[in-house]
Amino acid sequence: MLKKILSISGKPGLYRLVTNGKNMLIVESLLNGKRMPAYARDKVVSLGDISIYTTEEDMPLGEVLEKVKEAADGKQVDVKAIGDDAAVRAYFKTILPEYDEDRVYTTDIRKLFSWYNQLVAAGVTDFKNEEIAEDEAAESAEKADSESKA
Repeated sequence: MLKKILSISGKPGLYRLVTNGKNMLIVESLLNGKRMPAYARDKVVSLGDISIYTTEEDMPLGEVLEKVKEAADGKQVDVKAIGDDAAVRAYFKTILPEYDEDRVYTTDIRKLFSWYNQLVAAGVTDFKNEEIAEDEAAESAEKADSESKA
């Protein structure tokens, strides 16, 4: 699901990929549903391609969003109520204790919470990588086929 959700540099909010055009993408705002083109000159990043630095391996954004969802009980996170930068970092440390404090900035954490809130408001609550889930389903189907043939 996150592969089709995009962040476009210089434009507020998140966008859902609708279709590919010639030298552009047609995207739809998650905030108001308006469609617009995103051209090749725009810096477009899929949320499925983003990861968070941790002390061991980088963690995909989908896994981090799942942890935020668990911590917030599926509700939006009120970043202003958390407080200053130190409080935001301390709250994020409870969600993801292994994040790399030197390479993950407070602005990154605030942006992560902002994206999470936008996704929840748009009704997107399944943050797991669907490609991995499809691969696991295919593997289990193959395993069941091979067991039934044996």
